[in-house]
Amino acid sequence: MSKLKLPILAIETSGELCSASAMTGEKIFYETTIRQKNIHSEKIFEVTENILTAAKLKIDEIQSIAYSNGPGSFTGLRIGLSAAKGLAFGISKPIIPVPTFNALAYSISKYHNDETKFSIIRNASTEEVYKADYYLKGELVYGIVELISKGDAKKNGSNLIYGDKIEKLNIHEMTGPSANQIAEWAYLFGEDLLTFDYDYLEPNYLKKFIVKVKK
Repeated sequence: MSKLKLPILAIETSGELCSASAMTGEKIFYETTIRQKNIHSEKIFEVTENILTAAKLKIDEIQSIAYSNGPGSFTGLRIGLSAAKGLAFGISKPIIPVPTFNALAYSISKYHNDETKFSIIRNASTEEVYKADYYLKGELVYGIVELISKGDAKKNGSNLIYGDKIEKLNIHEMTGPSANQIAEWAYLFGEDLLTFDYDYLEPNYLKKFIVKVKK
């Protein structure tokens, strides 16, 4: 497995967390995270500056910029990608679009034995959820994220589920991933996703974006 050059700057804005991380060594991370809704556009550059200062890094020392590519909050994903594009363009470094669920699944996998099965479920709307199933066999086998109804999620839920609280499902509630987890996944698995083609990057919305108009 080929690993990326360090340091990596990572951004996470796909959910409630507004998070940035600088990964400077295999086990060395500097992270700032704010858990609050609707502050991503206001705070993402502030938290990024905070972790660069803490890590004693200049922005042009960063080798690549990873961001959480979704699925997740439409607004949050757009903010994260825009921030990553702006930073990467300014220092002429590549971007890594990290699959949000895979980064969280890799983090979860560290706490389970081989052949464990688990699912990740996130709310997509009042009636729908994003769901992916994972099976640990040696290395993590990545699942495919689907958009399904909450009713179907309740029918087909695995015994071990992580994510958002959903009525009538036994779920280990957790936020995330954090920017540290985005950085680690990018470091280990992101080589094939490195790109300088910023203009062609789009978030993985999965769910069709519909603009709501007040009547």
